Amino acid sequence: MYRNQLKAWVFAAILSAGFSVQSFAQDNLVNALKYNASEKSKELYQFTPVVDIENTTIKNQGSSGTCWSYSANSFLESEMMRMGKRPVEISQIFSARNAYIEKGKMYVKMHGSVTLGDGGAFHDVINMYRKYGAVPQSVYAGLNYGTTKNKFAEMAAIQEGILKAVVSNPNGKLTPNWEKAYAAAIDAYLGEVPEKFTWEGKEYTPKSFASEVIGLNADDYIEIGSDLNYPFYEKFILLVPDNWAFDQVYNVKMNELTDIVDHAVNNGFTVAWAGDVSEKYFSWKNGVAFVPEKEWEDMDEEERKTLFDGPKGERKVTPEMRQEAFDNYSTTDDHGMHIVGTAKDQNNKEYYIIKNSWGITNDYKGYMYMSKEYVKYKTTDIMIHKDALSKDMKKKLKI
Repeated sequence: MYRNQLKAWVFAAILSAGFSVQSFAQDNLVNALKYNASEKSKELYQFTPVVDIENTTIKNQGSSGTCWSYSANSFLESEMMRMGKRPVEISQIFSARNAYIEKGKMYVKMHGSVTLGDGGAFHDVINMYRKYGAVPQSVYAGLNYGTTKNKFAEMAAIQEGILKAVVSNPNGKLTPNWEKAYAAAIDAYLGEVPEKFTWEGKEYTPKSFASEVIGLNADDYIEIGSDLNYPFYEKFILLVPDNWAFDQVYNVKMNELTDIVDHAVNNGFTVAWAGDVSEKYFSWKNGVAFVPEKEWEDMDEEERKTLFDGPKGERKVTPEMRQEAFDNYSTTDDHGMHIVGTAKDQNNKEYYIIKNSWGITNDYKGYMYMSKEYVKYKTTDIMIHKDALSKDMKKKLKI
């Protein structure tokens, strides 16, 4: 999955150490992006918000591959705001913990032939919300092992060890006890899930909290992607490793992806975004992502050095270009973030305002500006409320 030498080295080193790749992937990704930066960027870009939708505070997922949970729960918090509710910080690790339980069950059912690790997808949050409910962050922080931030590598290695032992079937027949052992190992790190809890003077279960306080309907949320290998306006299984649940997404044309995002944002809806952020032209430090006219390999030293020194021209992304990148692993399902608005630079070029979950250490205190061409090129899928679709798109998708 990794294209440059640094990624290849990290991948090989992790495999040789015998650990789950995803246990370390997030830290390696963030560290690799440190080199994609310019000291002049903030002085030379001038962003003006066009649409700025209310959202909750920036969070930090720490050393964990839980971007999917942080971004999807941030999206749900904005949905509460859109519906006129007072938002509550939803426990991201409650969603993740329950997804790990279900992923473990799927891993055993599939005899070890699905991805492990702490990665996931937006539908995992929705599916866990539907099945298990939700709790506030103050009730379940998932820090039961002495740290102030998520640090999941040891837990992930233990999860993998238990599950690989189970599928090796040493008894010749599986017992039901493995599920208890697996859940107990996760709970040793994250804490046991409360059956009941008190929040603002009232007692809730996770299911009643989801129903009475959060008040969102899980069936209202859909995922959308774009893949030339499948019929448009029908559902297909998104073939990325973290789709361990084999959930389906709607298929639309490439340009319709940004049309859908534009319609949603312009009508007050935010969007959960998943895609590739491992490009040289994605700068976390500078908070900018775009598609330069040349590939990194074709740039000279000066062009590379000044890549983020203010707005640059962009390549026009085509559906074929997008598909080729996905099929040859140039586009991988690296990260999930939250689209909360639009902005223009000093040249009147449009960008999406992106909320990340890596803390506030970049130039824009945790937010980023991603060009429309980048979204067309590097999106794997998006999640929206179905009412964020235009009438025409609802008709095409038969929603």
